[in-house]
Amino acid sequence: MQAIRVALTASFLGLFGVAGFFANYGVSPSTSSDLEKTENQPNMPNSASTLLTRNLNDVFGENDPVRRRKAIDELFIEDAVFYDPKGGVYRGRAEIDRIAGELRVMHRDFRYQPIGEPEEVGNGGRVRWTEGRPGEAPVVAGTDFIVTRDGQIAAIYLFFDKLP
Repeated sequence: MQAIRVALTASFLGLFGVAGFFANYGVSPSTSSDLEKTENQPNMPNSASTLLTRNLNDVFGENDPVRRRKAIDELFIEDAVFYDPKGGVYRGRAEIDRIAGELRVMHRDFRYQPIGEPEEVGNGGRVRWTEGRPGEAPVVAGTDFIVTRDGQIAAIYLFFDKLP
């Protein structure tokens, strides 16, 4: 009898599209295999956690301009906006590429280190990080907040934090 109830409940939930919700309840989207982009499924949307991590490493942490631009084209919508805490507003992929390149020139040997796992809520997320030379104490700390649309970054807000 219990097996019949479970089967009927699963069928009912599947009909209304909520079975996936319960199957993934309590699982971080960054660990859910159905949200991660793979080589066999190139059009699957990125999770906010993936976008945050790749933005740190592949955009603002990337020294090679060709690889950085490729990552920007993959991660950001065409009219994305980057807001920096000093009042800068950079609109579009080309401007984000320009400012990321300028920052890398000033700190070519610096690396970003996330402080904990990225967090997600709805279509947004955040990651706290430090930056500095490998093997040395960090010199900068910050938090990136993003708003996503269709699996890409629509807006990113940078806040500088006190060093931990």
